[in-house]
Amino acid sequence: MLDSDAFDKEGFLLQLENWSPAVAEQIARAEGIDLTAEHWEILELLRTYYREFDASPAMRPLVKYCTLKLGADKGRSIYLLSLFPGSPAKIGSKIAGLPKPENCL
Repeated sequence: MLDSDAFDKEGFLLQLENWSPAVAEQIARAEGIDLTAEHWEILELLRTYYREFDASPAMRPLVKYCTLKLGADKGRSIYLLSLFPGSPAKIGSKIAGLPKPENCL
């Protein structure tokens, strides 16, 4: 468990290296999300995207990347919204320990 000073005012980690699965669980709890295998699959995908592109994806690139890596069933906005309600790119990135995506409110 990390102290609140490890996060910015929106709940994003200030230091990416502080992320761990336990920290992901802590952030998810704060967002009211119980992480399942489906969540972890997207979180790992987000972290892979970040390593590949050095940026957190906005919604459109996230959907395209999910389609490319996981197939059409999981590369749909409705699927991502079912896992991360509101803003999948923003909330998913937050739980994955990544910076806030650009173009996310």
